[in-house]
Amino acid sequence: MRMAKAAAASSSLVWFLSVAALIHTRTVLSSTASSRCYSAIYSFGDSIADTGNLYYDTEDISPSTYLVLNPPYGDTFFHFPTGRFSDGRLIIDFLAEQIGVPLLKPYLGIKKGKIKDWNSLEGVNFAVGGATALDMSFFAEKGLYDVLVPTNYSLGVQFDWFMDLLPSICNSSSGCKQVFGSSLFLVGEIGGNDFNYLFYLGRPIEEATTYVPLVINKISWAINELINLGAVTLMVPGSIPLGCNPAYLTLLASPNKEEYDKAGCLKWLNKFYGQHNELLQIELDRLRVLYPHVNIIYADYFNAALRFYRSPQQFGFCRDFIKVCCGGGGPYNFNETAVCGEAGAIACDDPSEYIYWDGYHFTEAAYRWMAKALFHGPYTFPKFSFSCITPETSADFNNHLMI
Repeated sequence: MRMAKAAAASSSLVWFLSVAALIHTRTVLSSTASSRCYSAIYSFGDSIADTGNLYYDTEDISPSTYLVLNPPYGDTFFHFPTGRFSDGRLIIDFLAEQIGVPLLKPYLGIKKGKIKDWNSLEGVNFAVGGATALDMSFFAEKGLYDVLVPTNYSLGVQFDWFMDLLPSICNSSSGCKQVFGSSLFLVGEIGGNDFNYLFYLGRPIEEATTYVPLVINKISWAINELINLGAVTLMVPGSIPLGCNPAYLTLLASPNKEEYDKAGCLKWLNKFYGQHNELLQIELDRLRVLYPHVNIIYADYFNAALRFYRSPQQFGFCRDFIKVCCGGGGPYNFNETAVCGEAGAIACDDPSEYIYWDGYHFTEAAYRWMAKALFHGPYTFPKFSFSCITPETSADFNNHLMI
């Protein structure tokens, strides 16, 4: 499967470049988000934030269908598969630990009565592996649903789940505003799959470019809806640098060395996602003007992760950092005939030495570093601030994150 060359990719991004000048006229908010104590987290997104929704959706399906249900997923921290697409914890888990709230329970586990110890005021996770920002009707109209999208749990569906659960969380407009005023809403990362599925099918980048404003509009819609319900603090992550993703480096391999940067990442693909993130930030600026009383925080997952490839040893990653920890061979240890969770795949001895776990998703070690960047680095705008962290959780968190 081959994609357009770098030159073609550059020309296909004319639409992006035509609006890039807007970056220089953005409304720049220099003030730091006010310090808050969060009592709950409500999360929407895809596999980067899924803490078990796909697991509970497919619990009666053979693990061979959804390999994330098989060992060695979860081995590092939980010591068994939890439905997380990693060897251990995700960014959302580290956020919860740092803020001091329980790890988020997946909505489908609550809905199906499988999770009994849920406190409605502690938050819920609605993120699902494979989810898209755009609704399935969009892909169906383009004839792509049956061949493209593995789940129908779009951002709109996740929001419907949230509304379904709302009576269990609060029962009046004033009550909801009080609960949500002390809650953190994580809207994303989502939207990456809307493009990833196209690239996986070998569709041209020009087609993916036309999806960008639609994806951003859908994310903006969800933010608007949540604010209208009383949300005061929303964190909106951008896409990660998927030009460094071992699965896509394998699928979109090129003999042209000029298409790769010094770290071995595909320049045109990172450029696409980087410019998508710029446009997302422009939209967040617009929303900040509309809602000056709301903290809308952009989480720069892209640059927080890009550091790993530029200085891998600084974060404890090995020389073969661009290879997959759990895989079945090939230049990047990613092989579609033996992916992580299948019998032919073998996990490395120390996942903390690797950035990528299974070819598509990061290791717990990489997610931990990204979480630290959100709390202590320049990777949130405005800066994410909180006041209810305990000395014990802070010490435990930082002991694992010392450079």
